[in-house]
Amino acid sequence: MTLRIYSTLERCVVPFSPREPAKVSLYVCGMTVYDFCHLGHARSMLAFDVVQRWFKASGYTVNYVRNVTDIDDKIIKRALENGETIMQLTNRMVDALHEDADALGIERPTYEPRATEYVPQMLGLIQKLEAKGIAYATHKDGDGNSDVNFSVRKFPEYGKLSGKSLDELRAGERVAVVSGKNDPLDFVLWKAAKESEPAEAKWQSPYGLGRPGWHIECSVMSCALLGEHFDIHGGGADLQFPHHENEIAQSEAAMSGAHPMANYWMHNGFVNVDNEKMSKSLGNFFTIREVLKAYDPEVVRFFIIRTHYRSPLNYSDVHLDDAKGALKRLYTALDLVAATDVVIDWTIAYAARFKAAMDEDFGTPEAVAVLFDLAGEVNRTKSSDMAGLLCKLGGILGLLQQTPQAFLQAGSGGNASAIQAQIELRALAKKNKNFAEADRIRQELLVKGIVLKDSPTGTTWEAAA
Repeated sequence: MTLRIYSTLERCVVPFSPREPAKVSLYVCGMTVYDFCHLGHARSMLAFDVVQRWFKASGYTVNYVRNVTDIDDKIIKRALENGETIMQLTNRMVDALHEDADALGIERPTYEPRATEYVPQMLGLIQKLEAKGIAYATHKDGDGNSDVNFSVRKFPEYGKLSGKSLDELRAGERVAVVSGKNDPLDFVLWKAAKESEPAEAKWQSPYGLGRPGWHIECSVMSCALLGEHFDIHGGGADLQFPHHENEIAQSEAAMSGAHPMANYWMHNGFVNVDNEKMSKSLGNFFTIREVLKAYDPEVVRFFIIRTHYRSPLNYSDVHLDDAKGALKRLYTALDLVAATDVVIDWTIAYAARFKAAMDEDFGTPEAVAVLFDLAGEVNRTKSSDMAGLLCKLGGILGLLQQTPQAFLQAGSGGNASAIQAQIELRALAKKNKNFAEADRIRQELLVKGIVLKDSPTGTTWEAAA
């Protein structure tokens, strides 16, 4: 079966055909690092973590770029509020991003460029667009500092990604006219410096002091690291317009339509809280690290990826608790028998179903269903090979890589050696037929959140749900 991807540009699922055999070039819009990442950011990072993992499992070499926006109005404002430099703030937030991503088992991208490292290249692209008559400077102050804007109407294909016509986009006209643009639909490529901004937020340019606009960053960084034409561009659904639409316009206008910027555009769905998109602007967000204080990182990962990446994801403690219980069932199956270190045979029915699910636009819900069917097989047959296959297929999704006991006992808050001593005392009581004492010990541990599990091979324990 050919791997197929939902392409936002075509608005349908299409076969994936790489530009180079067995190689995938993937660019994903990353974070604007002025604060800790929330669960919506985790959703995007995990969606494309699964994408690149499946490409690798399918035999592709993946060149994966996820950028960092480290200069922006919000970053400048937050740094000033905190009394720290922009670099101090962004370095701290990038470190926090890595801590959160690592905790969730998100693999690092091949490259993680920062916008401030590519300002000269951004100016080069802006000047190229200006020379073509597609960009123009607008003087903003008496110091000679200028904005530079992109002329949307000079790119006839504008709106092809979002499906918006130019007439539909005139809603923001009054605001845009005040900004001094030639046309209300035009967007900024270079922003004139403000006197109130710190020196580290200003670059010298042919347009005076200023800094790059947001959209120009990704066009330059993707081109620098993947070339003018690459396979897949991804990001959250909120970036489809205007960010990605503007990327296409400025990149393809500079290339005079010689080829598309990217062959496929992928967008992950929102995380919702009470039917509203989780976002910092709405104040209804939960940071990754807040959620990880209450839930095992693998539970959070499982909660996110068991929903298809394009579908909305509803956040609540109830849904996370359900994910915890479901993941516990998988680990309980693996706790029954030692898993063999197998090589995946894709002709085995379970593996073939898993592959078919992932090949159809990275269908994680169906792939996870295969894991539960396989866990049922392990429960019935006690097969070490089937347990091994469960671990290997789960590993492709970044799941089931802990030891069963480590996961099942996590969150108990108990001292493992003390619990084991209690288990041994209970075993002695049972041997001496003192069943009342044995029951007392079991109940005492249960009150402490420890559940004992008796089997022919002995007694183990796990944290209560």
